[in-house]
Amino acid sequence: MAELALPVSDRDHVQGFVGAPVTLVEYGDYECPHCTAAYPFVKVVQAEFVDDLCFAYRHFPLIQIHPYAEPAAEAAEAAGAQDRFWEMHDELFQHSPDLDYPHLSAYAELIGLDVGRFRRDLRSHHYQPRIIDDLESGLQSGVKGTPTFFINGIRHQGGYDLPSLVAAIKVALSHGTAIRH
Repeated sequence: MAELALPVSDRDHVQGFVGAPVTLVEYGDYECPHCTAAYPFVKVVQAEFVDDLCFAYRHFPLIQIHPYAEPAAEAAEAAGAQDRFWEMHDELFQHSPDLDYPHLSAYAELIGLDVGRFRRDLRSHHYQPRIIDDLESGLQSGVKGTPTFFINGIRHQGGYDLPSLVAAIKVALSHGTAIRH
């Protein structure tokens, strides 16, 4: 049973309430087709369990196979510095795999960022340490690929499809913990 090495805290990008009965953490990669496939299911789960769920997203770019994963993660962080993390997060998944620098700049403009600041942040890799922190916490938690989900601190062993995620969250709500295998 793999457990989340770094609990969710104010360092994380979260939607929902940190004290919610269920915390869903995703280690993801914006260029990963499996993460892109899971993205709409996470949105549905968030809508279904709105009062009972805290969702946290952590970066786990698989740079060996996804050359734009790290720049996309840095783009999300640069947007976060301008209070638009979730807007960029949505754009990245909705337009993956179009994640090269011209596309990232276009998404920044689309969501109303200071594009000059955004481009400077990307060029300087200002947020790369944050990406590395997420990656290291994932490795400490046993993450090997993406998407990897943790429910109430326990690695979700089921699929990332909607029925599997909903069932696991319902179990966590009824038992106060995640499914343990």
